[in-house]
Amino acid sequence: MRVLVVGGAGYIGSVTAAELLAAGHRVTVYDSLISGHAAAVSDEAELVVGDIRDQEMMVRVFADRRIDAVVYYGGFIVAGESMSEPGRYFANNVGGIICLLNTMLEYDVRRFVFSSSAAVYGQPQTVPIPEDAPINPVNPYGESKAIAERLLRWYDSQCGLRYISLRYFNAAGATATLGEDHQPETHLIPVVLQVALGQREVVPIYGTDYPTPDGTCVRDYIHVLDLARAHVLALDRLKEGSAVYNLGNGQGFSNLQVIEAARKVSGQAIPVREEPRRPGDPPALVASAERARRELGWRPQFATLEEVIESAWRWHREHPNGYD
Repeated sequence: MRVLVVGGAGYIGSVTAAELLAAGHRVTVYDSLISGHAAAVSDEAELVVGDIRDQEMMVRVFADRRIDAVVYYGGFIVAGESMSEPGRYFANNVGGIICLLNTMLEYDVRRFVFSSSAAVYGQPQTVPIPEDAPINPVNPYGESKAIAERLLRWYDSQCGLRYISLRYFNAAGATATLGEDHQPETHLIPVVLQVALGQREVVPIYGTDYPTPDGTCVRDYIHVLDLARAHVLALDRLKEGSAVYNLGNGQGFSNLQVIEAARKVSGQAIPVREEPRRPGDPPALVASAERARRELGWRPQFATLEEVIESAWRWHREHPNGYD
């Protein structure tokens, strides 16, 4: 298939594009490069630089190529930032996907894999979280993903656009050549490793009074390569109809546990500093991913937190300045 990967120069998108190529698909990457990197795009893929809200550019992409399916990573992703800039998040994450879906229908492209998030659940009532848990986001980022999922249900029922929504938890780790490089960096594991490399002085811990075993937030970390492979499986699953899947390891680790694991992997002290809670941070997000295992045949290959951190540590040591 010819697959359009929107946001395919970003962290997870670039790994997915590489996996799609390895599976024999032809790949066109569409990315604004606001947070993505041209250097992360394989030479075997075509790169088109543009904004997802640019209707004229979107039309040209579809008109000039026979696109068979779309994998979407085109959203802004920083939950804390979305609390201070909700309009920017809704304009891009909701307005952009409407532009994309309408263009897909215009060119009769009806296979869509959506990068969703555990943020749609907000503060869950049960942990691990099943896919039928209530949707109740607590920040505009999660709300924008929830709105997009509701839109997809209408595009499916009224227009025949089949979709797979993948609600994944905390992406982490790296491949031999592709890793996490955000400017500024806000994700815990790369921030911790930047301290280990001497690029930051301390790791800020936002909140130590949550109702968790050690008072810090608990998250489910899933290796980026495992996430990417789930998207390849989802493309094949589309022939059976639309569906929603969680992607996670099913085990939660607190911020302090992540830091301790990074100390062991890196051999560095990694000092921390306690900070007030950030608005919009749920205490615990851990996935129940049994549906993905059962229906997609998906099996995470990186089973331990140390394996995930070790892969990221190798990449950050070899790329101390990221892709630049």
